[in-house]
Amino acid sequence: MHGAVELSWYFLAAGALAGGALIGFTGGMLGIGGGLLAIPLLGLILGMDQQMAQGTSLIMVLPAVLLTLRKYNQHSRIDFRAAAAGACSAIFFTWVGARLALGIDSRLLRMIYAIFVLFVALFYFYQAYRGAGRSHSLPARRQPGDYHRGWFALLGVMAGLAGGVFGVGGSVLAVPVLTTVFRLSQVGAQAIALSMIVPGTFVALITYTAHGQTDWVAGVPLALGSIMFVPYGVRMAYALPEARLKLMFACMLLVIMVLLLLKV
Repeated sequence: MHGAVELSWYFLAAGALAGGALIGFTGGMLGIGGGLLAIPLLGLILGMDQQMAQGTSLIMVLPAVLLTLRKYNQHSRIDFRAAAAGACSAIFFTWVGARLALGIDSRLLRMIYAIFVLFVALFYFYQAYRGAGRSHSLPARRQPGDYHRGWFALLGVMAGLAGGVFGVGGSVLAVPVLTTVFRLSQVGAQAIALSMIVPGTFVALITYTAHGQTDWVAGVPLALGSIMFVPYGVRMAYALPEARLKLMFACMLLVIMVLLLLKV
């Protein structure tokens, strides 16, 4: 088995179950499905190359995202018409991105991924600082229904490419756009972004699996551990101030970037 030949399957499953619990809580709180954190950990601990880590993380991400969305929708109704517009365009471009990723050198892909994560982290540090410093003067929040569906379809193209190339990351790219350009709240943006990427995540998982880049022995326990703790992460997301949530998101992304670079 890739990167885990010396480990007995039950030790691997137990470790993946525990790791999935931590990742699920984090993903539920930050709206990232946990995949961003799972990918570098799979590379460092199990020795998986970047493509295998990305494909395996998708096994965990898909059920975790679905459960996260259910919890978000219980707190505040998601505009699924806006999300569907983005999802329709994301499906095809996720497949395109996945095919591109499968042809890139693993070390190069990991480096590109780390740079992508760094830029998003810097953006969130800026957003957290601005939100904490002048929250009284920020423009009023808006709703997805205030915009034409075509704008969400365009965002789906970008999110689909990012999700396909990096295995996950489509929501990480979409959320900053939704909070700054569309002026949605942080948790509202996380909910819409995750809704948009669900169909594309199916496509990415099928594509990576078809090319032998998934490890189900590690992926299934990760998924089980993740879905047990997603509800607690979502509950925390709604309890935290928005600026603090963005700051935590940025710090987590920096940790992820460091973990990625340790493997390069």
